Amino acid sequence: MNEGQTLPPGDRWLSVQEVASHLGVSRETIYAWIRAKQMPAHRVGRHWKFKRHEVDAWVHRDGAAEQGDRMA
Repeated sequence: MNEGQTLPPGDRWLSVQEVASHLGVSRETIYAWIRAKQMPAHRVGRHWKFKRHEVDAWVHRDGAAEQGDRMA
């Protein structure tokens, strides 16, 4: 994104807890997906942040629920 552009409404950075709630999984599952390098995540300082549209696209493309069953 170029400097000066604004994010579309609803496309703010989400926390691990917000993504876990959005997907209906635990925080531990989110961290497992990050460690496996399967989930689109961005390191911002010491925290992991997510874009909802990237997470939603990943879920539809890769089937996060199926991966969660294997990793949980």
